[in-house]
Amino acid sequence: MFYKDERLALFIDGSNLYAAGKALGFDIDYKLLRQEFLRRGKMVRAFYYTALLENDEYSPIRPLVDWLHYNGFTMVTKPAKEYTDSQGRRKVKGNMDIELAVDAMELAPRVDHIVLFSGDGDFRPLVESLQRQGVRVSVVSTIRSQPPMIADELRRQADNFIELDELRDVIGRPPREQQAERNFEVATSATR
Repeated sequence: MFYKDERLALFIDGSNLYAAGKALGFDIDYKLLRQEFLRRGKMVRAFYYTALLENDEYSPIRPLVDWLHYNGFTMVTKPAKEYTDSQGRRKVKGNMDIELAVDAMELAPRVDHIVLFSGDGDFRPLVESLQRQGVRVSVVSTIRSQPPMIADELRRQADNFIELDELRDVIGRPPREQQAERNFEVATSATR
């Protein structure tokens, strides 16, 4: 699937990858993810896309965004839009599909292989266009969650489908809640 001499770029749909990992019961360790794909080819760039709530005093994603920015990821962010739906529920909208697609099209002449971390079927035409330009495209998502997190048309279009659950041992760590429980168990057992 990967060749050591190929120029590689990662395109991470942050909210989609987070949801897929959560559905499988693990968090992504982005340091390990970057190391894994540096091992697989000559990484040109690793993009991470997310919308941010600008008006909140503290955003839970801000520490991750800052860490990624300082550790080799190209961060692409924009303010999320907040609105109230017809039932009076507060909703947040922050789609980054266009930004990801434009960046992938611009980088296509400079890479051999793009790895897309998303299961969003809206990316099928992008994948098809990249392939017409001679770029191989691997898609990382999951079919093992209920419901599956990848659109069938995207999976069929990709040159390679990488099951996220099969990367668990390479790029995963237990969710923060489980980690906190384990730390508590270790701390309480040490005091006994």
